[in-house]
Amino acid sequence: MNDENRPQGDVDEDQLLPQLVAHLREHRAKLRDEWASRIREAHLLEAMSAQEMAAETTSVYDNYVEVLETGSVEALQHYARDLSERIIPRGVETHEVVGIVLLLRDVLARSLFEKYQNDFALLNRVLDAYEPAANRIANTVAVSFVEERERVIRQQQDAIRELSTPVLPVRERLLILPIIGSLDGERARQLTEQLLNGIRTHRAKVVVIDITGAPDVDQTVANHLVQTVDASRLMGASVIITGLSPKIAQTLVTIGVDLSKMNTIGDLQGRLEEAERLLGYHVSTEEGITSS
Repeated sequence: MNDENRPQGDVDEDQLLPQLVAHLREHRAKLRDEWASRIREAHLLEAMSAQEMAAETTSVYDNYVEVLETGSVEALQHYARDLSERIIPRGVETHEVVGIVLLLRDVLARSLFEKYQNDFALLNRVLDAYEPAANRIANTVAVSFVEERERVIRQQQDAIRELSTPVLPVRERLLILPIIGSLDGERARQLTEQLLNGIRTHRAKVVVIDITGAPDVDQTVANHLVQTVDASRLMGASVIITGLSPKIAQTLVTIGVDLSKMNTIGDLQGRLEEAERLLGYHVSTEEGITSS
């Protein structure tokens, strides 16, 4: 029997997906428009313009069909990451991306129901071939978007931390590190890295760490400060810690921090005078600072 005279239900298994893909490509414009309409009705991707919506839905549709045809998700993963980079800064949320992919899966499935509604046996075989691939695509897009979103969040957190712990060169060989806000173990670790990089970059000999803006210091952070002092000394820089509040001072004593490793000065004027002394300058309140 010729293929063209064969009943639909007699389609070979290896022809199911190619037949499905051919159908989706043939009706691409109609199905894409129906999908875009469903997206608008669901109030998804409202941060995008109509032109952007048309471009992105066309690209997603074509990638979707290509994965159905080839079974490879690599190109889709790459596209999903690129898409995420473009739309995450626009405020698009994870549920929106997952939602539009599930809507596309539904639109295409309904189209298959219409095509094969007179042959339920073949319809079941087509859906058995379609659904695992469609679910894999939805999972791939969701995972790629979440991974990209987490990467962006980490970048933003790193940028915020860098802004909140600036290493400031005050004069030649002198750095000041003002700490503002709560310290945790991760931020304390990053603080140490930034300070040591600053010491190397500026060839600093004296570092002033001002913790006036830190509301509290626990044992982990206190021990990390001690390690920071030790690491700075290994790089040839003396460390002065200033701005200790009574509460933090009591904490340091209570938890048994080795205070002999810390050069602590009470106020701003005192820390600068001590720093200048360590750098070899003579401090005079009447005549200013001169080299010794």
